[in-house]
Amino acid sequence: MPAHIITFGEIMLRLSPPGRLRIGQARAFDAIYGGGEANVSVALANFGLPADFVTRLPANDLGDACLQFLRQYGVGTNHILRGGERLGIYFLENGAAQRGSKVIYDRAGSAFATLQPGAFDWKKVLQEATWFHWTGITPAVSQGAAAVCLEAVKAARDLGLTISCDLNYRAKLWKWGKAAGEVMQELVARCDLAVANEEDAEKVFGIQAPETDIRAGKVEAEKYIPVCELLSARFPRLQTIAITLRGSLSASHNTWSGALWQKGKFFTAPTYDIADIVDRVGAGDSFAAGLIYSLSQYADPQRALNFAVAASALKHSIFGDFNLVTVGEVEALAGGNASGRVSR
Repeated sequence: MPAHIITFGEIMLRLSPPGRLRIGQARAFDAIYGGGEANVSVALANFGLPADFVTRLPANDLGDACLQFLRQYGVGTNHILRGGERLGIYFLENGAAQRGSKVIYDRAGSAFATLQPGAFDWKKVLQEATWFHWTGITPAVSQGAAAVCLEAVKAARDLGLTISCDLNYRAKLWKWGKAAGEVMQELVARCDLAVANEEDAEKVFGIQAPETDIRAGKVEAEKYIPVCELLSARFPRLQTIAITLRGSLSASHNTWSGALWQKGKFFTAPTYDIADIVDRVGAGDSFAAGLIYSLSQYADPQRALNFAVAASALKHSIFGDFNLVTVGEVEALAGGNASGRVSR
């Protein structure tokens, strides 16, 4: 029986100036939809696994368009609630060379942010699932969203699902009164798998890798072994901890790799040199999706990690939040086919 994954979070209307224009230069915006947990569901559906996304959307034309956008990629939407006043929005200004990308959120008071406990019957939503995934963005949005996320995690634990989280720290969102570490403690304690980038563990839980500088363009995986060990000691249920490793040479040129800690064993993946980034938004989500897929399909942790890193490396070549690649394309890259030659 294949893994059946349910993700929970907010999906937003994404507006970005065409090309590399700045927001102040824009006279039109490219409109698509995206959000951390939705990105994971789309990637998993592309990989052929049953994947459902749970959220709340306003009962208007934007909510309808968002539903249609998800459904075209095969994502299950049967558990999405309709209600609230508005769809959240985020503006993305794509960086280039030494000018970094910029995100402006417009999601206060959104249909998702105004969720209250009891909105979902989580036992019913999760009854046919085998895996539940959430990210640290969800409890950051509002106190109500944090409470509903905790309800979901508790229900998933009671039902015996595998639970994964991406720490995904967003400083611009944690504004509703509690610190990220205080809220995330109770949530992460119930998880089996945690994903983080180079800085998430530090920003959320104060756990820092020693002597690291992501701006140098070279991130040493072994320096994150203590981070994994400290996270495991703090959260004994965590059996697997994965970290994406991004070296930022410029907005257009990054190195990309990852590491996996599993029950005391540490694995590292090849490093990809990505010199012409099309869109890096959603790379961490594509890594999480790749790891969920590969851990559910492969017995070898090294193969699973290599698949996740290759999947997320490919995401940098695709416009939008979603990682629209196939298992075959990912396995080809993971197997060493990085030439980018035309497939005829």
